[in-house]
Amino acid sequence: MSRPPIASVPAGPVDVPRVVAELAGSDAVTPVWRNEVGGLTFRLGGTGEGTGGTRYVKWAAAGTPEIDLAGEAERLTWARQWTAVPKVLAYGSDADGAWLVTAALPGRSAVDPRWTADPATAAAAIGRGLRLLHDALPVARCPYDWGVERRLRRAGERIGPAEARRLGRPPAPDRLVVCHGDACAPNTLLHDDGTFAGHVDLGSLGVADRWADLAVAAWSTEWNYGPGHDGEVYDAYGVAPDPERIAYYRLLWDLT
Repeated sequence: MSRPPIASVPAGPVDVPRVVAELAGSDAVTPVWRNEVGGLTFRLGGTGEGTGGTRYVKWAAAGTPEIDLAGEAERLTWARQWTAVPKVLAYGSDADGAWLVTAALPGRSAVDPRWTADPATAAAAIGRGLRLLHDALPVARCPYDWGVERRLRRAGERIGPAEARRLGRPPAPDRLVVCHGDACAPNTLLHDDGTFAGHVDLGSLGVADRWADLAVAAWSTEWNYGPGHDGEVYDAYGVAPDPERIAYYRLLWDLT
């Protein structure tokens, strides 16, 4: 299986939603990310290195049910008790859409040019950061689910009988953890010395088998750095590759 990147830095001009401009006030507004269903992320002020009063605003137009910013605000607030994720500053919605404002974390995305030029370091930080997340978040206290059944229910009619047959029954869980839910390379932040700094974009956080995160985190190194770095993710996490679970959770990712 091979999958291209599903989100990216906007390549051209971006219309700034009215509410984002209002939130920015006199601060500079910089579009930094567009996801696969059109959701936008803007940086307000600062340089993006997590200093001073830099803030980020995620915005989703009305009628985009795939993006649940209210749910993400809840998950960030919950996870922040134990791990490095952005602090929620504000959430709101109106007839035009919804927005989530967070404080910046120190660090650079693992797909910043600094780290695409050093993919071995970035891949190791992704693996180590994922292990720290899985070890820190308490499964028994997590109110959110990201298991296979829930993901299939959310996918709804996008999963037809043929796709369901391809997917088959899930492997028995290896280890239940609180998964990130979108553990692709862009959502890991690194300090300038190459160590793990934090995670962003936790809108799908919930309990699931750890391979639901691991399979996709390692796969995303191929999309962002080229082949040959998935093993560095597994090594830094401290686990041997599990071909059956990797194949299952990558197919589930594609289908959902």
